Amino acid sequence: MKKITLFTLLIVFQFVSAQENKLKNNLITTYKYGYNGMEYIVTSNNETIIISTYNSKKDIKDEIAQKIYAFYRDNTTYKTGDTLTIKGDDATVTGKYKVTKKGKLIAVEFYYEKIEWNSGLTELYKKNIG
Repeated sequence: MKKITLFTLLIVFQFVSAQENKLKNNLITTYKYGYNGMEYIVTSNNETIIISTYNSKKDIKDEIAQKIYAFYRDNTTYKTGDTLTIKGDDATVTGKYKVTKKGKLIAVEFYYEKIEWNSGLTELYKKNIG
């Protein structure tokens, strides 16, 4: 009976310590304020494409905007309102994708919802209400 109790305690201790390490390495926080604006503009004879990001982080906004343009250029199956995940050098960003076309002008908008930094930190955008 003592062996079973000791074995059970050992298993419980391993489980608890494994969960603690996981939480330490994967901290989740929220943020309310990010950068909004036109980050990347591409012009040609046929069209002008403007990539805008909302709720972005300054350190990664330019790189993510360029990757959103590459995504837009290479993928025609995604629609307005779809959720995209964009992998950058420092972080993976998840957000909503919106495309608006008016004549020769195309506006591609990306609304950050979650940033998963390579360090293990995850930041969730929290909307201001009221």
